[in-house]
Amino acid sequence: MQRTSFSEMQCPIARSLERVGEWWSILILRDAFYGLTRFDELQKILHIAPNMLTRRLTALVEEGLLERRQYCGVQRVDAETGKPVELMRVDANTGTPIAGNAQVTVPGPAADATTRERIRAAAERRQA
Repeated sequence: MQRTSFSEMQCPIARSLERVGEWWSILILRDAFYGLTRFDELQKILHIAPNMLTRRLTALVEEGLLERRQYCGVQRVDAETGKPVELMRVDANTGTPIAGNAQVTVPGPAADATTRERIRAAAERRQA
């Protein structure tokens, strides 16, 4: 299998993959951070073979970097009471709750058109 070079991409994460090693994993993590959660979404945007995506996702889950979730029928409950709970984000420094829409990802100064489009599309998915 021939390895694709990312050294010419504008995205700093993609460029750093030349030194990091397993490049599909980093790209999967990047797109998960941008809000992609489904296998078919990742496969489409990354242009990755299904068997490779499956292997990389499995490895990321085993390493604790990603969590496998069902798309429906899952409910979080308190372990002791069994009552439903709602998860919330808090500021690590202050402990103040952060509303779901109070934090956004924005393109950096070196972001190319592809990176800007990924971030824009992720923002649209969050608003939908």
